[in-house]
Amino acid sequence: MHKIQQQLLQVAQEKNLGQYTLREIGSFIGESSPQKIKHHLLQLQAKGLIKIDKVKGLIRKTKQEWETMSGNAKLLSIPIVGAGNAGPATIFAETNIEGFLKISSSLLAAPRKEVRRLFALKVVGHSMNRAKIKDKYIEDGDYVIVDADDRDVKNNDIVLSIIDGMANIKKFHIDRANQQVTLLSVSTKDFPPIYIHASDDFMVSGKVVQVIKKPRFGK
Repeated sequence: MHKIQQQLLQVAQEKNLGQYTLREIGSFIGESSPQKIKHHLLQLQAKGLIKIDKVKGLIRKTKQEWETMSGNAKLLSIPIVGAGNAGPATIFAETNIEGFLKISSSLLAAPRKEVRRLFALKVVGHSMNRAKIKDKYIEDGDYVIVDADDRDVKNNDIVLSIIDGMANIKKFHIDRANQQVTLLSVSTKDFPPIYIHASDDFMVSGKVVQVIKKPRFGK
């Protein structure tokens, strides 16, 4: 996310920007070009991070926004924080919110009170295409839902880990006999494990708790 967009989000959280001109908004962040401010506001709106309401002004969306659908179902907004590699660890772990995954609460098996700690990543690669979360395989192009607060992982849990700043989705295993952590692929293809030592730049960012399958369209 562009630095100006990050600054605008911060200001929008503190002020009703609908009350100010583009030039005045720019003065809050030290930017003199109204056109740049307009461009980045429109970019934030396109990402679903803010909405521009001519009556209520500019409003930043909360991290999780609930909207009434029908019956008891709700439309959830789960923040998307980038891509997690289900192959070699080559996807950079981008922590800025890139947008929101809109999903019915009927499809997301999580109590409302727990939703705020969830985020989504798009799966890239095939190294976990035989791993299942609640009977759904983790395949290229799917989204995985990660519980950011659940870092007390056990052997055979599917986790999102960060290695040298790179995000990857793997099966977790502590090999105490050899004093190492092994990250395993579960795939129809042959991917070698990743071996981690305690001194390595490594952390678990959360446990994968659900898979949202990519659309499949018939002929």
